[in-house]
Amino acid sequence: MATGAIARPKEAVREAVFHWEGRDKAGRVVKGEMRAGGESVVAAALRRRGIMVSKIKKQSFARGRKISEKDLAIFTRQLATMLRAGVPLLQCFDIIGRGHSNPAMARLLNDIRMDIETGTSLNQAFRKYPIYFDPLFCNLVAAGEQAGILETLLDRLATYKEKTLALKGKIKKALFYPLMIILVAILITSIIMIWVIPSFKTVFTNFGADLPAPTLMVIAMSDFFVAYGYVLLFGSVGAVYFLIQAWKRSPKVQMLVDRLLLKPPVIGELMQKASVARWSRTLSTTFAAGVPLVEALDSVGPASGNAVYKEATKQIQSEVNIGTSLAQAMQNSGVFPNMAVQMTAIGEESGSLDSMLSKVADYYEREVDETVDALASLIEPMIMVVLGVIIGSIVIAIYLPIFKLGQVV
Repeated sequence: MATGAIARPKEAVREAVFHWEGRDKAGRVVKGEMRAGGESVVAAALRRRGIMVSKIKKQSFARGRKISEKDLAIFTRQLATMLRAGVPLLQCFDIIGRGHSNPAMARLLNDIRMDIETGTSLNQAFRKYPIYFDPLFCNLVAAGEQAGILETLLDRLATYKEKTLALKGKIKKALFYPLMIILVAILITSIIMIWVIPSFKTVFTNFGADLPAPTLMVIAMSDFFVAYGYVLLFGSVGAVYFLIQAWKRSPKVQMLVDRLLLKPPVIGELMQKASVARWSRTLSTTFAAGVPLVEALDSVGPASGNAVYKEATKQIQSEVNIGTSLAQAMQNSGVFPNMAVQMTAIGEESGSLDSMLSKVADYYEREVDETVDALASLIEPMIMVVLGVIIGSIVIAIYLPIFKLGQVV
């Protein structure tokens, strides 16, 4: 009876990054990096390129820092500049990759260069790394390749990324300062409650007299901190971690948080202006690249950075799809300022929608700048007053028994 061998599934080959050196057909020394399943694969690939290999070495495990949005914005600007100067595409990736200070970014560019070298289009090579290159980026690159204006669209993408990055930086700056002051206030108060007040409590016990009500209140708070301090610390950290994870994973939580962020008087205005600026900038960039309006709206919602505007964009897209004007659909959503709606209407009537949306983005970016400056000047004295009241109240409560003792003596 014949027996047949059972075919086993082929195991996936784990790729690594290899450094290589050699000489090209002209005898010049060349070097670079390649991701492959082994040294033999690297050697074979280099021989097909006409390179005489002299050295191949597997890269160490160190991966360098993560690839940031700033790295990608700088890369987009460099690529646009080099292509406009007439540098061949593969050489652009080689130059940028070798000169990059972030090893992770250098490896990414090398992998993309290898894909392009094997015949893959630039936008398809980018699509293999969706964590770094979103659909908006890839679609605009594809439009640029098809129309033969790749460097122009990359220049617009670079401008878009730079302005979006600057806007995010301003928002972080506006929120970072008060958050740090609050954390410092909590830290100082905790130190006083856990270590300073118990020392005074021992002194007050020896007085043998009734303590004032404020002092008793501060001592009670200190006893609570001492008894449940670790519970408060780990509970607070756990609650923050849980909320962050819930915000990342649950669209309902994102919608709730983003809706709440739009309600406070000053912070809400800042968030609204930032979202409108990013929304307008994204739609302007996409529409100017020749993408139809309904399709362009696909990328606009997520780029706004706010779940409320993301949901509103879906409503706008469905209304535009059945013939409603963009300005009317924006007004129907109820989340756009009247000024943005009116300028969009003018842009539609004059046939310069992309230009007008760009002006809307510029206007609200300037508004964000002014709001951030106003917020900083408003929050700083308020926080100082609050800190002074908290720390001053604790100090007065501590010294009240001493003052009372001095009056008795």
